Amino acid sequence: MENMFDDTYFMKKALQEAEVAFEKGEIPVGAVIVVDNRIIARSHNLTELLNDVTAHAEMQAITAASNFLGGKYLKDCTLYVTLEPCQMCAGALYWSQISKIVYGARDEERGCINMKTKLHPKTIIEGGVLADDASQLLKRFFIEKRNLN
Repeated sequence: MENMFDDTYFMKKALQEAEVAFEKGEIPVGAVIVVDNRIIARSHNLTELLNDVTAHAEMQAITAASNFLGGKYLKDCTLYVTLEPCQMCAGALYWSQISKIVYGARDEERGCINMKTKLHPKTIIEGGVLADDASQLLKRFFIEKRNLN
């Protein structure tokens, strides 16, 4: 039997979080953190609601996962996030020592890859999982935002 808990499955869960952000008027980025095929944290951007530039989906997920695990390190965990992490989030992920990051859409301008942000040497990063879905949601958000202004 094929494992239903693959990268696509968990990225769909992150996309559900991004939809929640969209409905709240937040930039639609969602994240889940998984250990042993179990979601231990789910989050989305809350920068507008909390009036906090650091309240990115990844930052919220790191805090929730650390609280769940009772420690600051996320070894053996995988972050699924709909948009490539920015350098702030990548820095926090570095310190968390997360084992793997899977992102959907690339952020060519502000993403950690083009910004050359270092990740922990043991962290694996993979991208492009449901990238079109994540990109379309972001595009729809900004089109609607422009039309309201």
